[in-house]
Amino acid sequence: MITLSGKPVCGGIVFGKIYIYSRKESIIVRSHVSSSDTEIQRFENARLQAYNELGELYERAVEEVGKANAMIFQIHQMMLEDPDYIESIKNIITDELLNAETAVGQTCDNFVQMFKAMEDEYMRERSADIRDVSERIIRILGGKSRSGIDTDEPVIIVSDDLSPSETVQFDKDKILAFVTEGGSDNSHTSILARTMNIPAIINVKNIVSDEYNGLNAVIDGFSGTVYINPDKKTTLKLRQLQKNSEENIKNLEQLKGVPNITKDGQKIELCANIGNILDIPAVISNDADGIGLFRSEFIYLENTAYPTEEQQFEAYKYLLSQMPDKRIIIRTLDIGADKQAAYFNMPKEENPAMGIRAIRICLRRPEIFKTQLRALFRASVFGRLAIMFPMISSEWEIIKILNIVDEVKTELKSENIPYSETVELGCMIETPAAAIISDILARYVDFFSIGTNDLTQYTLAADRQNPDIGEFFDIHHKSLLRLIKLVADNAHANGIRVGICGELAADTSLTDFFLSADIDELSVTPNAILPLRQKIINTDVSKVKESILSDILN
Repeated sequence: MITLSGKPVCGGIVFGKIYIYSRKESIIVRSHVSSSDTEIQRFENARLQAYNELGELYERAVEEVGKANAMIFQIHQMMLEDPDYIESIKNIITDELLNAETAVGQTCDNFVQMFKAMEDEYMRERSADIRDVSERIIRILGGKSRSGIDTDEPVIIVSDDLSPSETVQFDKDKILAFVTEGGSDNSHTSILARTMNIPAIINVKNIVSDEYNGLNAVIDGFSGTVYINPDKKTTLKLRQLQKNSEENIKNLEQLKGVPNITKDGQKIELCANIGNILDIPAVISNDADGIGLFRSEFIYLENTAYPTEEQQFEAYKYLLSQMPDKRIIIRTLDIGADKQAAYFNMPKEENPAMGIRAIRICLRRPEIFKTQLRALFRASVFGRLAIMFPMISSEWEIIKILNIVDEVKTELKSENIPYSETVELGCMIETPAAAIISDILARYVDFFSIGTNDLTQYTLAADRQNPDIGEFFDIHHKSLLRLIKLVADNAHANGIRVGICGELAADTSLTDFFLSADIDELSVTPNAILPLRQKIINTDVSKVKESILSDILN
């Protein structure tokens, strides 16, 4: 038996044979051409065909993974229309008299390097989209057919990595699981695997080997383990785990539509955190009460220049219209620290986590902030919008924000542009300063959302991005829990709601504390909603509240 480990991105246990998927890589032969006009026309024809193919993939993906997830192929079509991308290819053909294949390959390499140099993990993963689009054009230029899998039975797909188009093109009935050597949980392929509910593991080293092709294997998508030619003992153990997993999934499925009410009648909302409109199907399928955190910065990170008001409006409009009856909380721009966009031209900082980021950028550059607010308020007529502002630390910041909001509303009204008058405005509590003066901040806003990731690192002076910080980053530290209780008390004393949108919200070992602290809402990754609901409905807060609060506050 051979055991290999990786990173799980979609849970499940499956038994089957390994199918090593190796795409037919396009080999580019560099050559010079006599006419740049003819070669440019070749490129344009291939680009048009690629655009049409992506349109077909979009239609197929809509049926298999829903409209929101299918949008990746519309994004790929947009890449094919990107003027910088097209201009680079045409310039190489014209200036160097090189064939179109070489020009596309060189442009692809340049763009991929640009994206890979970005600090944000999500943006680094977009380099795979550039490569996918470019490979499609090169394949068409070379007259090669589309690739697929050749098998009569369902198999475990093993590859170095998979592009979104490959993932959708595969016959779903023939796929038991995905296992790749590369990839990340932010990649579109990982997102699609979760949406299609196909067990998937990434970052499995040395899995792509011809000697494994056709061998029996077991994929444990919960632990991220691959067992090749498992022995009898391991097989029996995993069969039982598979049975338990299937029973647990059935039990969780039955909780859809069940109110989040404890045994003693306390209600709490369970919402979803998402970073892209592609995540909407997961929100709906996991029966979230709404979206407690939509990270709007993806719109900025996917652009090479400041996104226009219209671009943002369309994204927010789409998001709100998909869930018109549920509250959608959109966080304003949170660029900075570990999320960088080159066109912002931010100065290098010794300590960027405590530098000019999030609301500090917005207040320093109000023109960027107002563009986003205009787009948000314009979109507000399509659903139940709430807006929250990140990285608040002072009262004056909230006052200045509200003044800018009033300016935007006045402008829209003067232009006869409709917007909702019921948009809620909230403040994120991510700094100890905000937590301590939360009684003051509560007078200005409609709700609080506690961002426990940053609140923990600032309270403990422990960098959450540092893998060596270890036990010093204590997510159960009493100081953090006391701050959460203080914020909740100040919110309720001023008649406003309080939620938690950091990773801590999904920690079921703290659910009893959150309920005892009278938190109104927990916002978590979509797949954590049903397990959290199961914990809540099996809890009797009246039996644990006194001892839990006494232990933390005394």
